[in-house]
Amino acid sequence: MTTETEDGGVRQDRLDANLARLEELSKRLTAALTQRRAHDPALHGPSAEVYMKAATAYMAEMMQNPARVLEHQIAYWGKTLKHYVEAQQVLAKGEFRAPEDPGPKDRRFQNPLWDSHPYFNFLKQQYLFNAEAIQTAVGDMEALAPEDRRRVDYFTRQIVDMFSPTNFFGTNPDALEKAVATDGASLVQGLENLVRDIEANSGEMVVTLADREAFRVGSNLATTPGDVVYRNKMFELIQYRPTTEKVHKTPLVIFPPWINKFYILDLKPANSLVKWIVDQGFTLFVVSWANPDATYAGIGMDDYIRDGYLRAMAEVRRITGVDQINAAGYCIAGTTLGLTLAHLEKAGDKTVKTATFFTTMTDFSDPGEVGVFLDDDFVDGIERQTAKDGILSKLFMSRTFSFLRSNDLIYQPAIRSYMLGEAPPAFDLLYWNGDGTNLPAKMAVEYLRGLCQQDGFAKGRFPVFGHPVSLAEVKVPLCAVACETDHIAHWRGSFNGIAQMGSKSKTFILAESGHIAGIINPPGRDKYGHYVSDAPVAGDPDAWKAAASFHKGSWWPRWGEWLAKASGPMVDARVPGDSVHPALAPAPGSYVVAEPKLLTA
Repeated sequence: MTTETEDGGVRQDRLDANLARLEELSKRLTAALTQRRAHDPALHGPSAEVYMKAATAYMAEMMQNPARVLEHQIAYWGKTLKHYVEAQQVLAKGEFRAPEDPGPKDRRFQNPLWDSHPYFNFLKQQYLFNAEAIQTAVGDMEALAPEDRRRVDYFTRQIVDMFSPTNFFGTNPDALEKAVATDGASLVQGLENLVRDIEANSGEMVVTLADREAFRVGSNLATTPGDVVYRNKMFELIQYRPTTEKVHKTPLVIFPPWINKFYILDLKPANSLVKWIVDQGFTLFVVSWANPDATYAGIGMDDYIRDGYLRAMAEVRRITGVDQINAAGYCIAGTTLGLTLAHLEKAGDKTVKTATFFTTMTDFSDPGEVGVFLDDDFVDGIERQTAKDGILSKLFMSRTFSFLRSNDLIYQPAIRSYMLGEAPPAFDLLYWNGDGTNLPAKMAVEYLRGLCQQDGFAKGRFPVFGHPVSLAEVKVPLCAVACETDHIAHWRGSFNGIAQMGSKSKTFILAESGHIAGIINPPGRDKYGHYVSDAPVAGDPDAWKAAASFHKGSWWPRWGEWLAKASGPMVDARVPGDSVHPALAPAPGSYVVAEPKLLTA
């Protein structure tokens, strides 16, 4: 009895201490929130027009198809009432258990209490019934244009996902169990995590996805040996040190997206595409873009092409003493590589021998899921905000891409960090995902207006140095890699753009998985496979896939064979730089770790 009393007293003291700590943290939280800068309201959600269109379409559906609307309602009422009656019948028998749960299974509800406890099971099933009813009602609206339907469906799913009972402390059994088991310590740590994130992001709530102390760029990430051999305001050019005695004569330069940092291609030796390319006997250069601040406000797409692409290509040719190079572009850098190639074709310049496009969109007639953020309500807000700030902040881009996978990149990490008080995992890919960059104001608007909204490249209207270019003017032999479940550059859109290019030699590879995992898929793991076909890259993308053959394992070796055939004979391995291009710094360079100047309120 005495031991139990003492244990109870100790636990009570611990609980009291935790409650006092919560009060201290609440004061810090209030102070942190006052640091938040005011942003254009359009950046926080779609305009009211989206909701008005949805409401109008639903009213039209009620008037034109009252039977179907009633059918939806009756089905919903029937399911909810049936479950309520079943739950009551079980309780009436004096049994503390949930009624039979027909599913479907949802990985958000993994705690056994969601299936066995009457309270939590009732919450879960009623939520799922409501979610199904709402999504069915939206899906059956016939009075919406396709682009409006896509937006209404997407934002409806966002609202439904947000209201999941797992996202609220009082209805999350994992959070409640841990709070009781730790005498409130998990809540204290959760609030610590929340305050830390808000303080680190100037008043904005951005969930830390990975342990920031577990990784250091240049120490345990981006460790492939190399040297910065050229630097200007736009980029650092890294040449990697050879690991073979002989290398292919034609060098390769990779242009990564400047929306993120280049070291996604060089995370760890085991999954580094950079290291793998070097080990295959290629002379490899990679561009590391500057992370812009407000002084870059007037930098546009022409600047990226002239002072980025063309300058990097010229320096690679000078260093290696060759007339032609192979080039690769990833995501937006692939789009811009396409623009550069079209410009070079107009100029009669044969600098580029072959091109590789990783997850690249050039035809935006169907932008895919990301298209919900490309209407004027968002883009007008971006234009106003960038005119004020000089940049499109990494905050807005990171948040936009996270909402494409909100359960994985927002809600579940927030639950683990803020409700359960857990430390973020030591996960290299998520660390990179949180290490974002800004975009120059002019470039961001040109890209969103001219390429995304107006589909200028596919329509032959987007200007490079004042002259419009088109997809048909991309005529070098090319290889394109798209990813089957890519939420950012959907593979059908990528296929359609490549199909319109004027190249006579096209290779298309469809990799399993998404925008990152589909590309960073080293040989030997056999986690994700890929599709290839001898059929022309033309026509309907689904028809192409249906006729394609599936191969287990990484696409890297297949691309490596393609690249080797286009890279000429073997020559003595090249050390980085030359007498005119001395090593300025060891890889990964200084731009990748530099932080741009913070904006003032």
